[in-house]
Amino acid sequence: MAAPLETASDPERLRRVAIEPVTRVEGHGKVTLLLDEANRVRQARFHIVEFRGFEKFVQGRPYWEVPVMVQRLCGICPVSHHLAGGKAVDMLAGATALTPTAEKMRRLLHFGQILQSHALHFFHLSSPDLLFGFDAPVERRSVFAVAAEFPDIAKKGILLRKYGQEVIRVTAGKRVHGSLVVPGGVNKRLSPQERDYLLADIDRTVEWSAEAVAIARRLYEEGRARHNGFAAFPSPLLSLVRDDGALDLYHGGLRARGADGATLFDHEDYATYWELLHEVVKPWSYMKFPFLRALGPDAGWYRVGPLARLWNCDFVPTPRAEAERRALLDFEGGATRAATLAYHWARMIEMLHAAEGIRALLADPDLLQGELVVKGERRYRGVGVIEAPRGTLIHHYRINEDDQIVRCNLIVSTTHNNEAMNEAVRRVAERYLDGRELTEGLLNHIEVAIRAYDPCLSCATHALGQMPLAVELRDATGAAVDRLTRDADGGVRRG
Repeated sequence: MAAPLETASDPERLRRVAIEPVTRVEGHGKVTLLLDEANRVRQARFHIVEFRGFEKFVQGRPYWEVPVMVQRLCGICPVSHHLAGGKAVDMLAGATALTPTAEKMRRLLHFGQILQSHALHFFHLSSPDLLFGFDAPVERRSVFAVAAEFPDIAKKGILLRKYGQEVIRVTAGKRVHGSLVVPGGVNKRLSPQERDYLLADIDRTVEWSAEAVAIARRLYEEGRARHNGFAAFPSPLLSLVRDDGALDLYHGGLRARGADGATLFDHEDYATYWELLHEVVKPWSYMKFPFLRALGPDAGWYRVGPLARLWNCDFVPTPRAEAERRALLDFEGGATRAATLAYHWARMIEMLHAAEGIRALLADPDLLQGELVVKGERRYRGVGVIEAPRGTLIHHYRINEDDQIVRCNLIVSTTHNNEAMNEAVRRVAERYLDGRELTEGLLNHIEVAIRAYDPCLSCATHALGQMPLAVELRDATGAAVDRLTRDADGGVRRG
């Protein structure tokens, strides 16, 4: 279990090994291992080492600016923050129900983001490990090697991502950091020409997405034969579900199921998420550690994202993706529920769902006509929650009488998965590294486990209280003259 690796007595007597930076993820993180004289792992931790500070510097800004501002959290998932921030701002503006045109435009944008992000992660970031093996030479574990050896797979991955980006560009004006959402709605409809442009490639996109599901399943089965039980462990699962229990990536109620599959809560209003979730901080990471209040910090950590969503929902509301979900759940008696590597398979099923969803929406006349914005009675608290590509994303704002943000709390998808990623690191370290000579290939096993969650580390950074800081004074020769260190608890020491 995790406990023996979480604390290490006399850490100064242990050998420290660092994987820095963790590669092929968005943002900057590192893994540290403490080894004893027999190369046994005594501690394994996944650190988030960069700091962003969006929760602080949006304070004082007018609330209607926030959906555009928070996109700058990330260049990979700006759409997700744009939509979650927009839903929170809708609540501040009193817009309890959007017009059909506004909601469907937002859903179209969201499907585009899901499609392009899932394609990027699977084909560009993870496929080298899955196609060539975790121990393959470094030069082979890259998208360039995939393009050389599997050109058809690489080409389809690039074009699938391109199509998703085109959906984003057409709906939001730009592929990255566009603007569609305004308080209470959207700022545009689709033109007939834009709809027809997207329709031209949608059937091919659906078929290629279905092929990607088959590839992901085959690679999972092959990997399971070589790495049975790799980073596998049970945990509670959290996601949004629609009123009828269906998968819904844009809206719904919160559902959590325990490690045994029992329902912990269902269809809960996310506007009071803090009654269900709590967060703690640890001094060695800028990422928070959320947990389910009912289970407490030790047993209440959980997983979010594609695998959690497909196991949590009752069905997927597009037919081909639902058939693939059933195959995922039925595989070897439900073994995928605890399997970290099954995230890749689940991710491609969601990509297929997004492609099917885009095709259905493009046939809807509401995208071309109808009112764009509604208004209501102003409020002082707004909460917006969506299912981003990596999992449940929460934006929470408070405003004052002058419509300025006075408090902001973000719980991003990667933050929800924080303890799960640390647990995956511990499991892999115990299984593959304990008592063995360390090699680059063995260390890559740890990165493979982290990458399965598709972490976006830039989005996930957060500081509570004092930010640790070290300042050195050096003379003209470069010699150290003085040093001050401020610890996470705010204490300052010299030397």
